[in-house]
Amino acid sequence: MATKCTGCGPGYKSPLDAMKGPPEEIVYLPCIYRNTGIQKPDYLATVDVLLIYIKQPLLPMPNLNDELHHSGWNACSSCFGDSSKKRNRLILPSLISSRVYIVDTGTDPRAPQMHKIVEPTDIFWKTGLANPHTTHCLGSGQIMISSLGDPSGNGKGGFILLDGKTFEVVGNWELPGEAAPFGYDFWYQPRHNVMMSTEWGAPKALAYGFNLEHVKEGLYGSKIHVWDWTTHKRLQSLDLGEEGAIPLEIRFLHDPAATEGYVGCALQGTVFRFYRTPKGDWAAEKVIHVPSLITDILISLDDRFLYFSNWLHGDIRQYDITNRRNPRLAGQLFLGGSILNDGPVKVLEDPENQSQPPPRTIKGKRIPGSPQMLQLSLDGKRLYVTTSLYSGWDKQFYPEMIKEGSVMMQIDVNTANGGLKVNENFLVDFGKEPNGPALAHELRYPGGDCTSDIWL
Repeated sequence: MATKCTGCGPGYKSPLDAMKGPPEEIVYLPCIYRNTGIQKPDYLATVDVLLIYIKQPLLPMPNLNDELHHSGWNACSSCFGDSSKKRNRLILPSLISSRVYIVDTGTDPRAPQMHKIVEPTDIFWKTGLANPHTTHCLGSGQIMISSLGDPSGNGKGGFILLDGKTFEVVGNWELPGEAAPFGYDFWYQPRHNVMMSTEWGAPKALAYGFNLEHVKEGLYGSKIHVWDWTTHKRLQSLDLGEEGAIPLEIRFLHDPAATEGYVGCALQGTVFRFYRTPKGDWAAEKVIHVPSLITDILISLDDRFLYFSNWLHGDIRQYDITNRRNPRLAGQLFLGGSILNDGPVKVLEDPENQSQPPPRTIKGKRIPGSPQMLQLSLDGKRLYVTTSLYSGWDKQFYPEMIKEGSVMMQIDVNTANGGLKVNENFLVDFGKEPNGPALAHELRYPGGDCTSDIWL
């Protein structure tokens, strides 16, 4: 699942080269038992998307209540020019325990094995950070992981550096005193000497569920932070206000020459475009507003389409972003959610004038929960979807998913004119796992994908 050439490193030379890569065969998903009542460790699942089944054996973690969440790689397309680098270790941070698991996917991609464990104390003592979230490999060979907080559960948006060979904690990426008030996701672009990071909330506020009062108390964020990639100094903090509360996933356009991108803001259901101004600083403007709660976004490798999941409302949307300032809705698909027409919620007013959707059934199973994590095939023709957001919030908003487990679905994408259609023959049901129903979260391809790889 990588470019075939002599003297190349991992990944692909460019985003458009990646679109010509081979189709996906397997994907990795972290699966969570925290908050489900099942006293078993989280695990890494390997799913064969051609045969549509979860391969056994699974890779269980050696501890309980980690809350695996997102994952990343030891090397990606940012290291394409370095033939000494190999994409062979999956980095699995634990959002609650603050452990980081290093998984060997190179020896046998279909049977990952544990390689190393970075213990919380190493992170606490060497960085003063906790609750690791997003992982990106760097062109330097190091690995960088964003943090949500400090070891006491307060918000603290810093960045943990791991050595790319030993996976030992090196220290902080940010300068002393430069950490942001909150942390979550980040994306860097060295060509423009910039990194952008976002804010979720204080870990002690969000750990067991969502309370709107915590937003009023200032325990959730609303800013995009702009960092100097060379000096590691925080240059700007763009306050998106109430409309931009809880900015989560942030994506630059994949073209490394581009000086703009998008961020999905959960609470008010908005997408902001961020961009470099003629003066050389950075600004942001709202370009999409829908019923909340936007939770995941991604951009196709040709920078034509933006996709996002609307976890409370229950739909996935596809926007044509050819006109960067005026995205155009090109596709929409309901896959569950909280406003189903046979549920307890009655919609009294809808600015979009849409009727309440019926429940979605695939292969005889009614889909529990709502679409959440997204992953797009390299060619942009298949969109994979899972339904778990985070165990504490899953339990609060979709308790039936705790009992039944989450699912993985496949959506066929019309890349010519736009449009989304469910593949009625594809369903991976995590409700039938050996240790009981599990909550599957983010998806990763062994050869890299549009949310793991950054081009320089």
